[in-house]
Amino acid sequence: MDQQQTLTYGFKLMIKIQILGSGCAKCQKLAENAEIAAREMGLAYEIEKITDIDRIAEFGIMLTPGLAVDGQVKAFGRLLSPDKIRSLLQG
Repeated sequence: MDQQQTLTYGFKLMIKIQILGSGCAKCQKLAENAEIAAREMGLAYEIEKITDIDRIAEFGIMLTPGLAVDGQVKAFGRLLSPDKIRSLLQG
């Protein structure tokens, strides 16, 4: 079954939201805001907190916190609101 058929039959696909950062207060708040956004959108999601500097560097970012969705960096270097995260998840 391909992705289009899966969507047609109403199954939700799980997305992985990755929070990139040391675990500082801004990183924790970004994770909280991402969870709020995903929950409000009714998404099936998993949040992964990546704190290892080598793994963060693999994403190509040098400023944290960072937000990636399914391995693609969406934003970095600033704390995003739930509204902004929602717009990134939709597009």
